[in-house]
Amino acid sequence: MRGFDVLATMRDPSAGESLRAEAEGAAGRLEVERLDVTEPEALRVPDGLRVLVNNAGLDREYLPVEHTPLSQWRAMFETNLFGVVEITRLAIPALRRGGGGVVCNVTTCSTLVGVPLFSVYRASKAAVSAFGESLQTEVAPFGIRVLEVMPGPIDTDMLAASDRLPEGARHEGYLAPAENLLRGRRAVAHLTASPAAAAERIVDAILDDDAPLRVACDPLGEAQLGAWRAGRA
Repeated sequence: MRGFDVLATMRDPSAGESLRAEAEGAAGRLEVERLDVTEPEALRVPDGLRVLVNNAGLDREYLPVEHTPLSQWRAMFETNLFGVVEITRLAIPALRRGGGGVVCNVTTCSTLVGVPLFSVYRASKAAVSAFGESLQTEVAPFGIRVLEVMPGPIDTDMLAASDRLPEGARHEGYLAPAENLLRGRRAVAHLTASPAAAAERIVDAILDDDAPLRVACDPLGEAQLGAWRAGRA
């Protein structure tokens, strides 16, 4: 916790019981509260807020664009983009009152390369990336720094659930790319990082005033981000 008081929010606070145990004896306090980012009116912005980490994310079926209903686009953007925007909007006044701080948005390194059947997820995260670019130009004069963390595979429930043949395989003409996607995912499984290791790198970047806008927190994310930067040079 590096001495910070932490307010950990999640839809099911009971899932945070292990966090309380892990935080015992650490410098700084940890509280766990319920928050669904699609219900931002329930957000309690704590006094003295210095760092906001937006890491909520929603994943759905992996479908071709022509077979993805608009309702899935709306649901994904509601959590992955609009929830982030609204919570950030509510937190900025507190950060300004405190003299500055950090807004840290967790996206994905998959936005750096073309990935079939991931259009909805990648588009929602790419929108957060563009949001962060503009946000940093607005809030820098207030001493607020914006950070985008672009992870690759992290050992979470979401990653485990993605270990499947994409649903696009059932549609004519999309079996081959679906199979290729699953093979590619499993080929990089050895690069999966633990949540604790990823969290350490995220905190390092938050505390580094010289960190660039975009950083990685795991080996694959680092490789993807490095290749992206080299291609832009």
